[in-house]
Amino acid sequence: MRKFNETHQWVDYEEGVATIGITTRAVEKMGDINYIELPAIGAVFMQDDVLCIVESAKAASDVLTPVGGTVVEVNMHLEKTPELICASPEGEGWICRFSEVDTDELENLMTEEEYEIFVEKEIEGEE
Repeated sequence: MRKFNETHQWVDYEEGVATIGITTRAVEKMGDINYIELPAIGAVFMQDDVLCIVESAKAASDVLTPVGGTVVEVNMHLEKTPELICASPEGEGWICRFSEVDTDELENLMTEEEYEIFVEKEIEGEE
């Protein structure tokens, strides 16, 4: 089950593990990503905490975690090839995985359909 927050992060929750990343829309807004500061394994986050910092040609951006939990894995490929986030933001460019997730927090997030409508409205507001 994939869910989204309003700051363009996604979470896939399956079998007690949450995989977290940024959306294609976030990448479009940031431009080419050249560095990512990954969270530490074992770090504990609350929902909406700053999970990591992504640097692009445009600016450094905070990535907020859509759910709280404990980091159990990070995508080490991003250290050497941060552009992987741009190539596959909602696939191989995932940032980290959490355990100990409060599944109630998933209820506050948007479904894929709700997120698509949210993005459409956001784009219309920029025009």
